[in-house]
Amino acid sequence: MEIDISNSETEMNRGFLQILVLVMLERRMYGYRMLKLLEQAGYKMEENTLYPLLRRFEKNSMVKSEWEVSEDRPKKFYVISDKGKIVREKLLKIWQEQNKALNTVLEGNQND
Repeated sequence: MEIDISNSETEMNRGFLQILVLVMLERRMYGYRMLKLLEQAGYKMEENTLYPLLRRFEKNSMVKSEWEVSEDRPKKFYVISDKGKIVREKLLKIWQEQNKALNTVLEGNQND
């Protein structure tokens, strides 16, 4: 029997992706490079997921962007803002607390 968990996976990914992108943007980076680094790390993200997230972050002043025109073609680079750093730290704290609680429960189940 196969059980579809795609809705739950989508909900879990939504928050995780926010933290992940904010952590990645400690370094100035353009979108395609982010997608490739995520892929190398074993995490697949679609362009139609990343770019709307980056636009939303920019609209909410959590990231800053600038266009760089080089020889081949223009690239839009993103970097986390001071506000984004505060949000990132709060989200990381929540994630770490949730992870700690989950590990505690899992360990308790193994000891029963």
